Amino acid sequence: MRTFGEIDGVSPGDLFDSRESLAKANIHPPLVAGISGGKNEGADSIVLSGGYEDDEDFGSVIIYTGAGGQKNGKQISDQELDGVNLALAKSKIENLPVRVTRGHKHKHELSPTKGYRYAGLYNVESYWYETGKSGYKVWRYRLIAQESLPTTDYIVKEPTGEYDAPGRKSSTVNRIVRNYQKAKNVKSWHDYKCQVCGIAIETSAGFYAEAAHIKPLGEPHNGPDIESNLLCLCPNHHVMFDNGGFAISDKLELIGIEGKLRVVKKHLINIEFIKYHREHYLKNA
Repeated sequence: MRTFGEIDGVSPGDLFDSRESLAKANIHPPLVAGISGGKNEGADSIVLSGGYEDDEDFGSVIIYTGAGGQKNGKQISDQELDGVNLALAKSKIENLPVRVTRGHKHKHELSPTKGYRYAGLYNVESYWYETGKSGYKVWRYRLIAQESLPTTDYIVKEPTGEYDAPGRKSSTVNRIVRNYQKAKNVKSWHDYKCQVCGIAIETSAGFYAEAAHIKPLGEPHNGPDIESNLLCLCPNHHVMFDNGGFAISDKLELIGIEGKLRVVKKHLINIEFIKYHREHYLKNA
């Protein structure tokens, strides 16, 4: 089963001596391919290894080139939005994180001198088709780091003397670790159709929908990241739901707008979460 997101016991900056050790750690399973993914699932990881001339690496922002159309390291034909290229597009549509690793052949100050360095989680912000440096069409992906600031030891003051060390302060970033498979399950159960309006939004990478938490994650709500606390919504109804535009009764009737929540047998919604949302977000509840 493909793993999206963090791998237990692995942190950004960790070094690996080979592709085999990357695969063994489950950071990047393929031993050769630069993209790990399936067109129906999404891409879980990429490796930057200097193989594509159109790649651009700005650290927290990466412009990544899709796979295919190469021979002996040269682009000789157009790329197609299929296979692992479609997988990366799917990760954008599904809002799935992509693990990024830099190899020693990738020319960048963050790349290791040997082996591979895990860089952390990135999100695919956008993807598009354009003519590359060799004159052939390539798919390109803009990836944004989930953590663009270092999590430890950042400079907070300039040195005051010729030999003074720069001041540093230890920092820890706490973030919620999402279970992306739960959201994929809920959207799949509903065929990516909004549970309010029934609309499924079609894109070049497949249908798009959003997974909305009924009881929000994190402080002070601390809702769980499980299927019974998730809804499959279109972007419009997601925004409305999160901001009190409507709520849901215990009988799953919509409050604030007309209609009733669409449900399927697999999706067992916890009414306690519905009550929590109604009490905290519905005006005059």
